[in-house]
Amino acid sequence: MKQVWAPWRMEYIEQAKSGECIFCVLPKADKDKKNFILHKGDTCFVIMNVYPYNTGHLMVSPYRHLSCITKMDEKENTELNRLTQKCVEILRTVKSPEGFNIGVNLGKAGGAGFDEHIHMHIVPRWIGDTNYMPVLADTKVHPEHLQATYDSLLPHFQTLSR
Repeated sequence: MKQVWAPWRMEYIEQAKSGECIFCVLPKADKDKKNFILHKGDTCFVIMNVYPYNTGHLMVSPYRHLSCITKMDEKENTELNRLTQKCVEILRTVKSPEGFNIGVNLGKAGGAGFDEHIHMHIVPRWIGDTNYMPVLADTKVHPEHLQATYDSLLPHFQTLSR
């Protein structure tokens, strides 16, 4: 049997969990590049998933700490959906995916990692992007470094107005 190593995961596993909500703390930190924030709107922002399912995995979140989409006001709902559309357009332009998975995981049972703060996932997909690695080795291989993805997407998000 061959061994597959992903030593970078241990840093994540062992790091002290602050208990802070990343969707509340990171937009206020004023370190957008370090935190992979691509765009800040009036009520919502776009951030890259630093543990992505696929290259270019983005999330759109309201600033307000809300646990369910039913608690968003009309302005938040409109901006969340407008930014989701823009994410799809920009990812199509920059990464040329053949499809997308888009959705919100509500609650722990629904698969939410941060179940107390809603966020929309936009995951670009390509035919053949899933292979034996996740099935046999519980490892996902990404063809591009996170910083390179951020750098290629950022100029397109900078053209968006608030």
